[in-house]
Amino acid sequence: MPAIPLAFVALYALLYASFGVSSPFMPRFFESRGLSPERIGLLFGLGTGIRLLSGPLAGRIADLSGMVRAVLALSMLAGASVAVALVRADRMWAVIAIGLVHAAVLAPTTTLADALAVAAARPRRGGRARFEYGGVRGAASAAFVAGSIVAGQVLRVATLDVVVRMHAALLACAGVAVRYVPPLDAGRAGETPEERSPIGGVAALLRLAAYRRLLVVAALVLGSHAMHDAFAMVRWNAAGIGPGAASLLWSESVSAEVVMFLVLGPRLVARLAPGGAMAVAALAGVVRWSVMASTTSLAALALVQPLHGFTFALLHLACMRTIGATVSRHLAATAQSLYAVAATAVTGSLTVVSGVLYARVGARGFLAMACLCALAVPLASRLPAIREDGTPPADA
Repeated sequence: MPAIPLAFVALYALLYASFGVSSPFMPRFFESRGLSPERIGLLFGLGTGIRLLSGPLAGRIADLSGMVRAVLALSMLAGASVAVALVRADRMWAVIAIGLVHAAVLAPTTTLADALAVAAARPRRGGRARFEYGGVRGAASAAFVAGSIVAGQVLRVATLDVVVRMHAALLACAGVAVRYVPPLDAGRAGETPEERSPIGGVAALLRLAAYRRLLVVAALVLGSHAMHDAFAMVRWNAAGIGPGAASLLWSESVSAEVVMFLVLGPRLVARLAPGGAMAVAALAGVVRWSVMASTTSLAALALVQPLHGFTFALLHLACMRTIGATVSRHLAATAQSLYAVAATAVTGSLTVVSGVLYARVGARGFLAMACLCALAVPLASRLPAIREDGTPPADA
């Protein structure tokens, strides 16, 4: 396998480190600015809604203009500027308004970066992949963890403002790093009138059976994480699992994600084909959530937490491989943004549902998440195969 371009490693490491230093501490930052828990919840809820709009809009603009790198760089640099403004804001409603703008400009960053990386890694006709996307994405996950650890240490001697400034600096560096990655280089040759249409391009995407099925599978499997993300710590704490053990369980899942991206995932996708890899990811979700529903044994939880490497990382790798092989380069950014929107929208909705389930049936609500993954298995199994050179069969 050819070496991964250092430009992509730098771009992803800087981008995800910028999230790592800030994401775990943003609720505390907003609290320090005088926001009540209700208003922090409102801010994050509205921010999610804004991201569902701004992400696809930026993706479509990037495809229509043919300037994916430029839109990505502008999003990152705007995000850095808004973060600095956030530190300087001293009135509550100004903090909320700037926070929403921050959510809007950050929404396209990961999807546009994926559009560039997947296109650059895409095999030439009749050849093998130019480099392994999983290596790039694994570096990103590792950078996120490193950023979180560094920020936690910095906060021992500094204020919360510092981590937001670190976020801004890393994001600005990522914006500069964009110029060193290759352009998507779709050009206008072969572009259809429908692909040049703002709405027609989306319609063309949704007519692709493989892409539609991918969206549903990703929404079901990624959405099934909603109850875990919202209530796993609550469940463990009620069972007497302390913060130290709980943090180790979380660390297990993140470590498994990195290993899957860097080592196991690319091999599994190559051996099983994307559809088979997605089916395995969904089956792992069935096992993971079934165990979560039935026991709080620390040993059992320690065994299933690494399945996060399957339910998230392996699924994502398979989705990227399918998008790269089935979607026109002229719609690459749009495809990535809709993929993210489908997962985010379903996860947000299921988070609300999870609250109702957990209140009524407790941990048995995880069985509903297992059922969602079970529904995804046959859908994933029917995805078209991808040839060794990365292209789908003629009937896909």
